[in-house]
Amino acid sequence: MDQQFTTQTRKLIRLVPAIRALEGDGFPVRRPFPTHGLDHVDPFLLLDEAGPIQPKNGPDPDMNDHPHRGFETLTYFLSGTAFGHDSSGFQDTFHPGDIEWTTAGAGIIHGAATQGTEPMHGVQLWVNLPKSKKGIPPKSQRIAASAVPMIERVGYRVKVLGGAAEGVEGPAKPTWPILYLHYTLKPNGTAKLDVPEKYNAMIYVLRGAVNIGNDAIGNDALGNDRVGEGELGMLSKDGNVEFSNIAEGETELLLLAAEPIGEPVARYGPFVMNTREEVFQAFDDFKAGKFGDVPN
Repeated sequence: MDQQFTTQTRKLIRLVPAIRALEGDGFPVRRPFPTHGLDHVDPFLLLDEAGPIQPKNGPDPDMNDHPHRGFETLTYFLSGTAFGHDSSGFQDTFHPGDIEWTTAGAGIIHGAATQGTEPMHGVQLWVNLPKSKKGIPPKSQRIAASAVPMIERVGYRVKVLGGAAEGVEGPAKPTWPILYLHYTLKPNGTAKLDVPEKYNAMIYVLRGAVNIGNDAIGNDALGNDRVGEGELGMLSKDGNVEFSNIAEGETELLLLAAEPIGEPVARYGPFVMNTREEVFQAFDDFKAGKFGDVPN
């Protein structure tokens, strides 16, 4: 895919507050999408900020075994420890800063349970697969925190989880390429990044608040360029991305960007395909045991 850049600065075009929901065995999430107000942002299908989840350290999992088909998930652990396993035969323990990258593809069943004593806090991202790749073999892997590069600058630091920023490549390389960055801005810190013209781009604020654009005090008197904690800021289509910390302390946010796939999306629960008939087939295949079994 050719990448072209402009000298424009992207603007905030929509502010989406996350809703609060319960997942798995009742653990809390903040979810900017999918909701009634925003279904997805091609190719991103779901963004959940999970936690804090208090460890159970018992036989019951926090996320019961469940199926997926037709997309990939990237689970980024901010704190706490968890054990994950799936029907591809994968099993591993995840620590703060690790990434669980799962390709559901033709179909996978997975689950997870918290461990240790520290509450778990993390982010799960679903990335769609193009029609030509929805049937690829399922697999999972753990990307260790030590494999995630960190860029240090005067006003900020950024972990490059996936894609490339400032010439640095991240370790997560989903089938459909994405840019996935975790910024921490110091008080009054400003960050700027070139993003290809065709890419959809958005930011999600984990804590603190930022102003979008190259005017640190906002482009209007109402402060309509501000994105605060638990809010998703969708950005205009072309240009670079620039944001400034307007909180008293540090601000943490995720920057997500990718070229849209541009294909029909048919989804129900854990299955994301191109047609309703393909979703129905996914349910039939799961019930028929074609997704395999999770090891005990």
